[in-house]
Amino acid sequence: MPMRKQNLLPPLGLLTAATVWGIVWYPYRLLEEAGISGSLASLITYLIALVPVLLLCGRDFLRQREQRGWLVLVALATGWTNLAYVLAVIHGEVMRVLLLFYLAPLWTVFFARLILGERVNQFGYLVMGLSLAGAYVMLARNGGLPLPTNFAEWMGLSAGVAFALANVLSRKMREVATGVRSLWVFLGVVGIAAFPVGFEGGALTAVAGLDSAHWLILIGVGLLLVLATFAVQYGLAHTPASQAIVILLSELVIAAIASRLLAHEVMDAREWLGGALIVAASLFSGRIHQETKT
Repeated sequence: MPMRKQNLLPPLGLLTAATVWGIVWYPYRLLEEAGISGSLASLITYLIALVPVLLLCGRDFLRQREQRGWLVLVALATGWTNLAYVLAVIHGEVMRVLLLFYLAPLWTVFFARLILGERVNQFGYLVMGLSLAGAYVMLARNGGLPLPTNFAEWMGLSAGVAFALANVLSRKMREVATGVRSLWVFLGVVGIAAFPVGFEGGALTAVAGLDSAHWLILIGVGLLLVLATFAVQYGLAHTPASQAIVILLSELVIAAIASRLLAHEVMDAREWLGGALIVAASLFSGRIHQETKT
């Protein structure tokens, strides 16, 4: 019995992270309605999250001397991933943004080849084909180029690109402690989010005008981000890639239900078809770099 409970922890961690990411867009929208921009909300929530992460991992962070350059790149990539994702789900349709984000396996193929020198097997070409087909079905309108048509879609797409880069870089630094990498992630988001906030007028006034309910939202989101970050790191470290991607895709189901109930957003048939192709690509992505059996 203890062994079975232990084996349930990694998938439970992945499911927890998927649930957080599938619903976190909603409190960010509430904060936007209260006058807190996506950039400012990201900055505050990740500053709140940074406190417990520093307490847990600060000592290991100070001792880390190797691969600082790569860790900075991870911080920048993950910082943009999180900021772009928040801006996208605030200003766009949640499911379209998420599906564009889930084109990440396509970009992973290129980054893994460039940074790690990895060659893909037949599943890699299948992932590329399905991803491109899904993107074309979703984005091509009236014979035009299959490109995003608004700010939110471009942010969602760029978040997926940055996420793919961060994942490949993390694989390059497997020997770096999870806590240290997590701390760099939070520092990256704070640093990236602080840049646009610096150009926003009235940020301090907006923060001063928040009531206790909005501060509870900010603190709650910050703590959920800490939970999701460590849960997914633990889950990925103890779950086969092909199984992990299936569990993480539950984020799409959770987000679809939440966006329907909370924002009354509905996907059309074209979006469902493109999304199905992108999901299929993600399902095969866990086998891109596995050895092909002969």
